[in-house]
Amino acid sequence: MTKVHATGLPHFDLASGGALTYPATKVALNPERTMIFPLFRRNRRADTISALYGMIVAQARMPSFYQDFVVADTINGRFDLLVLHLVLVIERLNREEGVRDLAQGLFDRFCRDMDDNLREIGIADLKVPKEMRKMGQAFYGRAQAYQAALATPDNAALVETLVRNIYAGSAPSAAVTDRLAAYVRDAIRALDTQETSALESGKLHLPDPARSFAVA
Repeated sequence: MTKVHATGLPHFDLASGGALTYPATKVALNPERTMIFPLFRRNRRADTISALYGMIVAQARMPSFYQDFVVADTINGRFDLLVLHLVLVIERLNREEGVRDLAQGLFDRFCRDMDDNLREIGIADLKVPKEMRKMGQAFYGRAQAYQAALATPDNAALVETLVRNIYAGSAPSAAVTDRLAAYVRDAIRALDTQETSALESGKLHLPDPARSFAVA
């Protein structure tokens, strides 16, 4: 269910069974990429970022991940699926100069959503900054691990990274983790083929995980 906060931005519940409790620091993915746009462009970009973020959240909460791929439907499981998809989309946007500001905007949007979730479940204001620092470290650590794993031609490093993060070090089976790695590669190919104009208009296409599981 989508709710609207005082900021005017929609807030997305991150999966069934409750809100995600992880916050994030609002730190730039790359300070050198920070750009300032005229007011009308900021407003347009804000709508695009909100649409893209909503699609990423919807993808990360698809039932197939928790059923077919045996990801734990817990705070940690939901968080890591969200981070995985966010990293993939941000990497796609960062490869093209004209949409790099959307990458930064998505990360900032993610941070605000995590902060909202923390406060909604009653985390004390004084504790939020500490949790946000932990979240920032967790995001960047995972992002770097995925980037390194995806740079290798085979799936061994990717599977290892997915097991460590998505499955908290305990894989359900080699067949399942291999299929999840195949899904990630499919998602990258899908993102690579999407037109910049579509991304700028807030459109995002990612493969159906249920189909990826069935055909892997």
